[in-house]
Amino acid sequence: MRRLCFAAIALSFFLFAAARAETITVGPHPVLPEPFATKPVTRVSDVIGWPEGAKPSAPKGFTVTKFSGGLDNPRWIYVLPNGDVLASGDRSGDWFSGKPNGITLLRDADHDGLAETRSVFLKGLDRPFGMALVNDTLYVGTQSGLLRFPYQTGDKEITGDGEKILDLPTGGYNHHWTRNVVASRDGKKLYVSIGSASNDGEGGMENEKRRARILEVNPDGRGEKTYAFGLRNPVGIDREPVTGKLWTAVNERDGLGDDLVPDFMTSLTPGGFYGWPLVYFGAHRDPNWQGDLPEVAKKAIVPDYALGAHTASLGLKFYTASQFPPHYRGGAFIGQHGSWNRSVFAGYKVIFVPFKDGKPAGMPEDFLTGFMHDPKIGEAYGRPVGIAVAKDGALLVADDAGGIIWRVAYDGN
Repeated sequence: MRRLCFAAIALSFFLFAAARAETITVGPHPVLPEPFATKPVTRVSDVIGWPEGAKPSAPKGFTVTKFSGGLDNPRWIYVLPNGDVLASGDRSGDWFSGKPNGITLLRDADHDGLAETRSVFLKGLDRPFGMALVNDTLYVGTQSGLLRFPYQTGDKEITGDGEKILDLPTGGYNHHWTRNVVASRDGKKLYVSIGSASNDGEGGMENEKRRARILEVNPDGRGEKTYAFGLRNPVGIDREPVTGKLWTAVNERDGLGDDLVPDFMTSLTPGGFYGWPLVYFGAHRDPNWQGDLPEVAKKAIVPDYALGAHTASLGLKFYTASQFPPHYRGGAFIGQHGSWNRSVFAGYKVIFVPFKDGKPAGMPEDFLTGFMHDPKIGEAYGRPVGIAVAKDGALLVADDAGGIIWRVAYDGN
C-alpha cells in the first residue's frame, strides 16, 4: 500500500511538473501553447497611486528613494553628460487630447540622490519620447517626426522651435506613438523606432508603411533605410556593451490567449525581419494570416529572449556603470509596464537578465517590485516604463502612472 501511495504521489508530481513545463514564456527557448489555448481576456489594472512612505522593493543591499515626484506621466528618461536628467511625457493635458507636451529637466545639484530643481526644458512638442545627444545637438523623437535642437552643457531650457529633419508616420487605432531614438557610437547614424498602426495588421498592411520597424538615418535625417522590421512595437533600444550590437525590447501582439505572444528582447541584424504580423518566434504562424507565406516570413529571425506574454516590456537598459555588484554589470534591466490582456496580471516590475560574452546567461530576475499592490482586485500603485543609469551609477526608473522617477542605489547594507 505504501509503495502504491508513493507511486501515486510521484506520478502526480511528474504530471504536475510536465503540465507546468508545457508552456514557457520567458528565456531563450520559450515553449508556447497553441493560439486560443485560453480565451483572450481584457483585465485592466486600477492605479491608485503610492501611499505616503510606500516605495518599490529592491534586492538586499539596494536602497530605493524618490529622485523626483509629482511629475505628470514621465515615461522616458535620458541622462545628460553633466548628470541632468530629462523626462519626456511630463504634460499638462491628456496624451489623447491633442494638447502639446514637453520635456522636463531635473537637476540634483548637491549630488544627494534627490532632484532639487525642476524646469521646463522643451515645450510645444507632439508627444515627445526618445532623446539622444550627439556633440552639441539634442535629437528628440516625437510622434510625428525626428527633431534636433542646439544644446550646450548646463542648459536648463531650450526656447527655439528646433528643426524637423524626418517626418514619421502617425495614426492607427492602436496608436503606438512612442518614437525612440539612439545614436551610433560615432554619432554618424541615428536609429528611430516606430511601432505598428494596429495589433495584427488587421487594418490592412497599406496602413503599415514605414511602421513596425527601426529606421536608420544620417544626423541630418537623410539616407533613410530600414534597419530591422517585422517588430510590432519596438520601444527600448540600447547597445550591448561587449558586442556593440543594438538590442530592442518589443511588445508583441494581443488577442491570442493568456500566454501568447511573449514580448521579447533581441539583438538586431541589419535588414532582418522578425515576423510581425505573419509569424511569431520564427516558425509559429499567426492564425489570423492564412494562405501561402511569403519567403520573407519563412526566413523570420527568431528573437533572442522571451520576456513573458503581455508584460508590456518597454524599458531596456544595459548596466555599464560600476556602482552595482559585478553580477549586474553588462546585464539588461527591463521595465515591464504590465498587462491588460491576461486573466492573471503579468509585468508591473523591473526585471534583470544577466549577460555573459554578449548573450543572455540566465533566467529573468525580479529587481524592482511592488508596483502591483493587489493582483486579486487589480490595484496598482504605479507602472514602470523607461530606465536609465545616472551619472553616479544608480538606476533611474520612470513610473508614469505614479508620477515618480525612482532611484535605486547600491550601498551593500
